[in-house]
Amino acid sequence: MNIKLVSFALCPFVQRSVILLKKKQIKYQLEYIDLEQPPEWFKRLSPMGKVPLMLVDGEVLFESSVILDFLDESYSPRFHPKDNLTRAQHKAWIEFGSSLLMVQHGMAMAADRKALAEKKQQLENDLQQLVLPLEQQLFGHPDHFTLVDAAYAPLFMRLDLYAGFHQAAKVIYPKPIADWAERLISLPSVRESVVDDFSERLRQFLKKGGAWLVKG
Repeated sequence: MNIKLVSFALCPFVQRSVILLKKKQIKYQLEYIDLEQPPEWFKRLSPMGKVPLMLVDGEVLFESSVILDFLDESYSPRFHPKDNLTRAQHKAWIEFGSSLLMVQHGMAMAADRKALAEKKQQLENDLQQLVLPLEQQLFGHPDHFTLVDAAYAPLFMRLDLYAGFHQAAKVIYPKPIADWAERLISLPSVRESVVDDFSERLRQFLKKGGAWLVKG
């Protein structure tokens, strides 16, 4: 199949797909667009006006979780569990991860320290939900990569960078989450899933949006 992924260079949802493409060693093309001024062809193809958008032999797929499922079902090795119930649980936790990405975006874009602290507290509270499934090894096992790993790695990568931008953005993880986050960030498929100057591009994006995190 001819795979082409359309992306905004900083989008965590697109990064999920890139991680999986690299993990499975799938050949693909990657095209970056400006979402503030998207090309007309993108407007025609993307019914929601969002990335990721993936073209498979010219046919359109959208929504990151759908793209992850398609890639996993189409290319070996399979990273989703074979058991129906466990696979459904993984999909549910991927959706929970999407909600966490939205909270972290709100934290990063906070206009002042108080707003950042409130969003960070919300994120830390929400992250507590991951402790039990990690302790039960539902996912996050160091020897078994899953689509949940691909879905959460962009979150942990960004939170690590935010902590480098300002100490006030450092999120405190319980140990199971801290261990998982460290493993994911160190994976070659994760490190290589973003542009070379990702950190600086992210900083400039936040600065342009008036984020307190990168002021001063």
